[in-house]
Amino acid sequence: MASDPLMERLQWRYAAKKLDPARAVPQDKVDRILEAARLAPTSSGLQPYEIIVVSNKDVRERIKPIAWNQGQITDGSHLLVFAAWDNYTAERINMMFDLTNTVRGTKNEGWENYRNMLLGMYPQREAGVNHQHAARQAYIGLSAAMMAAAFEEVDCTPMEGFDPDALDEILNLRARGLRSVAILPLGYREADKDWLVNLTKVRRPREQFITEV
Repeated sequence: MASDPLMERLQWRYAAKKLDPARAVPQDKVDRILEAARLAPTSSGLQPYEIIVVSNKDVRERIKPIAWNQGQITDGSHLLVFAAWDNYTAERINMMFDLTNTVRGTKNEGWENYRNMLLGMYPQREAGVNHQHAARQAYIGLSAAMMAAAFEEVDCTPMEGFDPDALDEILNLRARGLRSVAILPLGYREADKDWLVNLTKVRRPREQFITEV
């Protein structure tokens, strides 16, 4: 597997601790990273999250203090905020099912039965339960974005270390029915100032990590 291009890029990537503020990620690379996240799978195809791309330096300066003053937020050129739906509503579920029917140009009885099943289940659940489910879908997109970034030779650092309530206020997410769950700065490593860059990647051995049944 060592000669596989994707595996090589995944070996290359790490959670960069120091990004070079003088280097911006080209827009075409950012677009491909975002597209990878958009194409990621989600439960029932509902895509219950959105990505807010923060390139404005002033906004990122406001975010930095509520994210443990992590330098990557302002040293990188883009900050991706993964924000999950605060709840599953009938309107949101119908929106995605209607979109599917429009794109595919057909209605399927089994698909409509599945729509009705979700409508009879999700909106009746407690909002917090639904948000947590949506947040787990956002992490699938986060993973896809990270792998795409590695493929593009763009550094990134996944973060949960921030005050989500404060970030939601800065970006006015609650008014949009969204709640931030993870952030991902994008940039290029400043290798001579990053203590982590030359350390060997450590992962559990395959035989301790994977069980085949």
